[in-house]
Amino acid sequence: MAASNNPKRIVFTGGSGKAGRHCIPYLLSKGHSVLNVDLLPLPHPEIHTLKADLTDSGQVYNALSSHFHLSHYENPRGPGGIGVEKPDAIIHFAAYARNLLVPDSECFRGNVLSTYNVIEAACKLGIKKVIIASSETTYGVCFAQGDADYHCFPLEEDYDNDPEDTYAMSKLCGERCARSFARRFPGTDIYALRIGNVIEPDEYETLFPDFVKKPETRKRNAWSYVDARDLGQICDLCVQKDGLGFQVFNATNDTITTNETTAEVLKKYAPNTPVTREMGEFEAPLSNKKIREVLGFKDEHDWRKYVKT
Repeated sequence: MAASNNPKRIVFTGGSGKAGRHCIPYLLSKGHSVLNVDLLPLPHPEIHTLKADLTDSGQVYNALSSHFHLSHYENPRGPGGIGVEKPDAIIHFAAYARNLLVPDSECFRGNVLSTYNVIEAACKLGIKKVIIASSETTYGVCFAQGDADYHCFPLEEDYDNDPEDTYAMSKLCGERCARSFARRFPGTDIYALRIGNVIEPDEYETLFPDFVKKPETRKRNAWSYVDARDLGQICDLCVQKDGLGFQVFNATNDTITTNETTAEVLKKYAPNTPVTREMGEFEAPLSNKKIREVLGFKDEHDWRKYVKT
């Protein structure tokens, strides 16, 4: 893939996780420089991992104003007596990744406080681009108790999000923090990605065949997904697209995770949920229409390339 003609310095939090370990190599392939901020290292020869507790605002301020590599101590001194260049963008993926990893109160505290700290530090350090990970769970069905219905299809960014679970609540709070800071710091772009079910390359063999065979099990994910490598593309597009202020984007691939058409699946498994516009024959119910139209996203890793049906 062609490198960007406008490479950026990017601090990526949570880059050692399921999504980040694929997004960072994509960003490197586009010519960007990346510092990983995480509690665990990322085994990549070009990436330094800075260990930090993002619920500690002091550590966050230091991490966002840090060297990216030991070799950067060779840089000449700059303003303020140090040779540290300000990052161009922050991508904040670090979080408790779902419910039941820690008690609910800690999930909420950790996710909300870390997101607040990252956005606040970025804005006050003058970093003009922040991308945060929100979630498909904010649409209220993924972690609902029992069988629940969506309000309508397709799921788009103007949806009335009303989740009942702690993880999704923490992600909506992150979106609200982003909106508030974008208003407080005009000229700063803060984009929240409502990320779908992340699929790594090996999972097309280990997990995806059952998604296709058992569509009744996929309602909680709205029969949608995002390839981890395509999520890297979405991150790059967000980094490159300036001037949008606060935005929410669904981050999913184009198509539904079934052999049946979208209309057939929704009629069979969500018969009580209204459809508010005409949808494509195999359009993902968690629609990525906005990232296609606004950011220019191109689906590179459709599941049908990898799963025999």
